[in-house]
Amino acid sequence: MDSKIAVIGAGTMGHGIAEVFALGGYCVNLEDFYPEVIERAKREINESLSKLLSSGKITRELYDKTLKNINYYNNIKDAVDGAYISIEAVPEKFEIKKNVLSEISNYTDGIIASNTSNIRITELAEFVKKPERLLGMHFFNPPVLMKLVEVIKGDKTDEKYIDEIMAVAKAIGKVPIKVMRDEAGFIVNRVSAPELLVFCMALSDSDPAGIDAFFKSQGLPMGPYQLFDYVGLDTVYDSLKYYAQELSPDYGKCKNLDSYVNAGKLGMKTGSGIYRWENGKAVIPEAAPSEKISLMDVFSLEINEATKLIESGIATPNDIETGVKLGLNRPFGPVTVAQGLSSSDVLKTLNSLYEKYKIDVFKPSSTIINGKLKEAFSPHKAEKARDENTAQKYIIFEKHENTGIIKLNNTKNNLIGSGLIDELNAVLDRISADNDIHAVLITGNGTNFSAGADLSQFINSPYAFMEMSKKGENTFDRITKMNKIFVAYLKGYVLGGGLELALACDIRVSSGDAVLGFPETSLGLIPGYGGSQRLPALIGISRAMDIILSAERINAQKAYEYGIITRIFNDDGEAQALKLTEELSQRISPASVYTAKRLIYGTSRINLDFESISMGMLYGGNDLKEGIRAFMEKRSPKFGGN
Repeated sequence: MDSKIAVIGAGTMGHGIAEVFALGGYCVNLEDFYPEVIERAKREINESLSKLLSSGKITRELYDKTLKNINYYNNIKDAVDGAYISIEAVPEKFEIKKNVLSEISNYTDGIIASNTSNIRITELAEFVKKPERLLGMHFFNPPVLMKLVEVIKGDKTDEKYIDEIMAVAKAIGKVPIKVMRDEAGFIVNRVSAPELLVFCMALSDSDPAGIDAFFKSQGLPMGPYQLFDYVGLDTVYDSLKYYAQELSPDYGKCKNLDSYVNAGKLGMKTGSGIYRWENGKAVIPEAAPSEKISLMDVFSLEINEATKLIESGIATPNDIETGVKLGLNRPFGPVTVAQGLSSSDVLKTLNSLYEKYKIDVFKPSSTIINGKLKEAFSPHKAEKARDENTAQKYIIFEKHENTGIIKLNNTKNNLIGSGLIDELNAVLDRISADNDIHAVLITGNGTNFSAGADLSQFINSPYAFMEMSKKGENTFDRITKMNKIFVAYLKGYVLGGGLELALACDIRVSSGDAVLGFPETSLGLIPGYGGSQRLPALIGISRAMDIILSAERINAQKAYEYGIITRIFNDDGEAQALKLTEELSQRISPASVYTAKRLIYGTSRINLDFESISMGMLYGGNDLKEGIRAFMEKRSPKFGGN
């Protein structure tokens, strides 16, 4: 494989892209016309790599190798000489980009990629020799941390180069999505473009601090206007101006940012914008949350734009969902949100926004007008179902003679979400039907059992939240009632839903480093998968109250003293847990197991229905919103008791 990459433009994005490729083993030529920009790039790459080294994310060997992989240039001709791929990463100005791309194409026969976030590749290709080799390779900021890369096909781009760049993006640890038709904004910025416009329009007659307070109360780390300031009001202004030229004149109707931009008040970069900024933080006045723009407004605009992308053949539902999640750093995208809404819900909201602002961009797509929302997004569901039928994504299941082994396998923390519970149910079906399996070991893949719930799920109502809780309860309850012995081997984090899964097992053993706890009450919740019932039945009300109400974590030794676990294995714990499970599968009668479990668990007063109803009641409360917001902002919550 060719290994030389040229990155033209050493600003924030350019030197970040260079660092990513260098970390991936490529030799990188980083170029900028301005020597002071090159010097700053060197410092910032060193600082970034030092942080990765100190956090243990890279080794000293990789640190040294990465620095050696980067060479610095002050002219394009030398930088692109012999490059496999030359990536333009200059400022998002059409004139600058066209001139730089034209010069690159004079000096290299390799692939040329633009890191543009909005500008159509087809427009830029007019200034490139052999335009079939030009494509878009849009990284997200900061490139070292953000996983997403949009790969954009211009009208003249040869498909073989798209395939090559998709493979290269994967090789450097990124998640590429394909933009199949070249339109301004591509996928992620296009989906969010209408909300830029609606927040810009609302600025004239709204309190920005109140709107920001509302969105932060929903668990977002920044409100929309704080985010405007953070990325730069000039960037937002230029984006809307470009969309007005390329997508719809409606994007030019908002004039509320003009005075800020003309006065040089661009946000964080100038110290003043919609807010005043000090030491990199916005000084936001105290304000009561305002629903001038609601979450449903934002969701509906994103869903509407996503359907337009599908109608136009620009992107698949799966790529749209992946793009919004990874590109905007969200737990879910518009496709997931749409599963909990009807076409009529979205239609009503969009019609209301249109009546209020008289902007055609807000009008519903034909998909939504015709009630075809679920059908439009069904390829996403079909792909997901196909993936789950061919290979388990969240559960690893093995069978050794009379023993079943279940390993949770969802991120390094083995988070428990709807998909994992569905797969666990399917595996339990197999185990239940297999009379040869007498005992089952449940543990986590990697260093953790499970750190709790997967928050990357959209739940649109208290009822849906209650139903999700009930699904988890019922799944874990199957373990309690099945005529098999279930042994949980605890290690690392055993928190929240992970601890509840362990409590549903018959025998719990642990490594010495396990950390157990229920953090739910510190987030405005309660244990919702049976934990509020099973823990007091196991260790008594007093100790259960202490663990649940304090939200504090306990170590393996205390868990042993409380009776949550019965054995601690300090050496080769997983092997010892498996040995125990295999021994039980050989010498304990399944009929006796069934009878004993019925008798023992039958004496416990467990009311799972009441727990799931309570979860639904808490979902609508302000304490839950404050708990999640505080968690994301890494601060102590300020609960109001409602």
